[in-house]
Amino acid sequence: MKKKPRKFRRTGRGAVLLLTAMLVSSAILRLGAGAGKAFAEAAKHSPAEVEMPAKETTDATKESTKISTDRAEISALLKALRAREMRVKELESQIELRSKALMVADQEITKRMTSLEQAENNLRETLSLADGASEDDLARLTSVYESMKPKDAAKLFEAMEPNFAAGFLGRMRPDAAAAIMTGLTPERAYSISAILAGRNATAPKT
Repeated sequence: MKKKPRKFRRTGRGAVLLLTAMLVSSAILRLGAGAGKAFAEAAKHSPAEVEMPAKETTDATKESTKISTDRAEISALLKALRAREMRVKELESQIELRSKALMVADQEITKRMTSLEQAENNLRETLSLADGASEDDLARLTSVYESMKPKDAAKLFEAMEPNFAAGFLGRMRPDAAAAIMTGLTPERAYSISAILAGRNATAPKT
């Protein structure tokens, strides 16, 4: 009676150990399958996960390079525009200075032209007065020669330069001039006559 319980106990313990071993083996198999699947999934997705950051980094680098290039171009354009603006301002300043100089020169020229016109008018008036005075003097002097005795007047005309004497004789009355010419030497009378004839030849004929 005492031997049977011992045998039962050994048989029950063996069954428990066997069941435990089977459960452990099943867990190991499941764990192995899951780990293999996880490793397969990791191997499947890891290249994409590795490539994506590299691509994003390249795109970011390109974008940064493009932004830097755009900034450099904008900076160069702004610099060129500033330089052009400075040149335009300088040209405008030079044009303004030249315009002022031309305006001053124009005013000075206008002032001088006015002065010259006034001087010319004054000169014309002076010449007119001088011509009138000379004409009056010649007329009075001619009248004096006409009033002189022909013999005395002939002596004066003999001493005069032929052109000057011809001028007076041409202004005299014909009878007074003829009387004076009679008192001249033949040579002087001929010279004066030639001058008078030449003047009358150039006079317009009616």
